[in-house]
Amino acid sequence: MKEGPRAGLRALMREEDLGRAVVQSLDPAQREIAIVDKTAPKDIITFDSRKAALTGQPSGLPFSKLTAKQKDLLTELVSEYANNFPPQIADLRLDQYRKNQGKLFFAWAGGIDKGQPHYYRIQTPVFLIEYDDTQNDANHIHSVWRDFDGDFGVDLLAQHYQASHQ
Repeated sequence: MKEGPRAGLRALMREEDLGRAVVQSLDPAQREIAIVDKTAPKDIITFDSRKAALTGQPSGLPFSKLTAKQKDLLTELVSEYANNFPPQIADLRLDQYRKNQGKLFFAWAGGIDKGQPHYYRIQTPVFLIEYDDTQNDANHIHSVWRDFDGDFGVDLLAQHYQASHQ
């Protein structure tokens, strides 16, 4: 919060700081690939759609192009998200992350300095993490961990009709 009785309170502080630490650790050539837009989108790209999907090929910087220190920062960031879940689920999330690093992409949009509107995503073939802080003068955060298979809001009845009543 920037003002009022909760001034100074920062929601998802570590998720913001670690995401920024990743992008700020990149050299100019890496940033050229990772920063997919100079302007952050107004919201997370998948919004509240039932299916967590981004069209086209993943964009951003591949995990394989990160240095060891940058990989450690990204792992710390993903761990921060995973550990927001109960331990058993967190372990499954971290296992997904380890198994999919070879196909992971980190993308950033917007400013890289504190206080600037920004967005980032961590995308693999099985999950997507999105974070944006763009609304209300970069004082309103949205963030999600979406699974491409079994995501919340999947229309099970429609899937049943498609599979069994064609």
